[in-house]
Amino acid sequence: MLFLGTQFISAQKPKSAKAPKNAQAPKKINIEHSDFLDVDQVLVPDGILLTGNVKVNHDGVVLTCNKAYYFQKENYLKAFGNVQLVQGDTLFLNSKYAEYSGNIKKAFATGDAVMTSPDATLQTDTINFDRNIQQVFYNTKGTIVNKDNTLVSKSGRYYVAEKKFQFLTEVIITNPKYVIKSNHLDYYSNSGHTYLFGPSTITSKANYIYTEKGFYDTKKNLAHFLRRSYIKYDDRLIEGDSLYYNRNIEFASATRNVKITDSINRGLVKGHYAEIYKLKDSMFVTKRAVAINLVENDSVYIHGKKLMVTGKEGERILRAFNNVRFYKTDMSGKCDSIHSNSKTALTKLIGHPILWNGESQITGDIMHLIGDNKTRKLDSLKVLNNTFIISKDTLGTGYNQVKGLNLFGKFREGKLHDVDVIKNTEVIYFMRNDANELIGINKNVSSKINMILENNAVDNITFFNRVDGDIYPEADLPENARKLRGFVWRGDERIKSKDDIFSEEDNELNDKLIKEGKDEEEKGKNVPLKVLKETLNYDKKKPAAKTEAKPKEK
Repeated sequence: MLFLGTQFISAQKPKSAKAPKNAQAPKKINIEHSDFLDVDQVLVPDGILLTGNVKVNHDGVVLTCNKAYYFQKENYLKAFGNVQLVQGDTLFLNSKYAEYSGNIKKAFATGDAVMTSPDATLQTDTINFDRNIQQVFYNTKGTIVNKDNTLVSKSGRYYVAEKKFQFLTEVIITNPKYVIKSNHLDYYSNSGHTYLFGPSTITSKANYIYTEKGFYDTKKNLAHFLRRSYIKYDDRLIEGDSLYYNRNIEFASATRNVKITDSINRGLVKGHYAEIYKLKDSMFVTKRAVAINLVENDSVYIHGKKLMVTGKEGERILRAFNNVRFYKTDMSGKCDSIHSNSKTALTKLIGHPILWNGESQITGDIMHLIGDNKTRKLDSLKVLNNTFIISKDTLGTGYNQVKGLNLFGKFREGKLHDVDVIKNTEVIYFMRNDANELIGINKNVSSKINMILENNAVDNITFFNRVDGDIYPEADLPENARKLRGFVWRGDERIKSKDDIFSEEDNELNDKLIKEGKDEEEKGKNVPLKVLKETLNYDKKKPAAKTEAKPKEK
């Protein structure tokens, strides 16, 4: 140990180097006290042996120990036993053995070395202190205790003025609430602010966080993460280009390229801005928001300007607002808003609802889709007031139409199969034989109609009670009599794919935000976060910056 220490200091002593002409000569180490002072050329060649309550000082640093070798010519000291180096009230360095060079103002301490600063204590085998740049560094396993946080690393560096520990190898921060692991981390011991760069994780009972660029306030439990970051709960995964997190209330917000995955129900919500209140089981998503859920091995896409998901598992409610559109392979639709309750399996299409089932267009004042929670399949459709069903004649230019007060339909394997339209029903139906030849146009009124559909097309139609009407040859029914009152064909609005649920405005916003994200990713790829003013000014009396301020990239 003694040999290694001597080697370290000797390697740095400028024995032959001459100081610049204008350079100030190094101050000499001053011996303040020693119980005994001896000269022993055998034991300490060209040096002085100091024994008992040794105390020396050099340019603001005081060193005490049990025994010391002082080499006056080289202006350096070897200290043994209960060694303590003190620099004002900013740093205390204790060890079994130490060396100090007055010429280059560097110290070396080994043997149960302990460095104490106003806010933290470092314990390791060997510590080096460069007074010129006010930095402490070590390359042996070290443990740092800072209030509730314990940091363990293989090596590290401490910046005295900034009160900052920097780690460029594996480091672990253990807190009663979480554990942080990283290979590149800056930790400010006064504020507890932590800056992460490169693959880093934060593990707790509540969640698991991954980031490659982030900030964590260990005192206030507030965080901001960038670049390939996510927060993982037992039932939910939150991803986004930028994540803000408040551990105190388990709140997270995500910006740009946001994805929230429901790992239990295999659901997914996407957008470019989201707020998640975990303790309230609440989620808000906007900016090209879309919810994707699995129904009967088919994905249902629901889009609105705003999406809200509330409630616990099994009691979850999805609300979509403003110009809502949805798409499923055999069904799509539009309305002003949607309210979907997983407990009752009831989905309400609210405000001017329109539904396309296969080739049929269905409208009405109130529209409900009812599921079966046991089978997790669509069970039935209910349309109340002003029901109107329209589909194009398969070969001609006409339209099959069914009109009535209410509709009650049953699904089979995800497709409408059995449909009843009741009260004041009216029909215009183009009848064809097996050769698809037009037999005539059936126009009648009745109390009730039942339709059996196969593959989303009418296979059989039955009229009940007070049937009044006839089957007209095509030539005998004029064009103006082939449409029921209230007929409005909206085929050009039909949503034919999952991409159709978005407007041009939605897509323009999406392209813009994705480009911004890529540009920022490229710009800040190898750049750590810029340190917050709040971090730098933490000990000053000036009012601190708001904690919610997020670190900016350099």
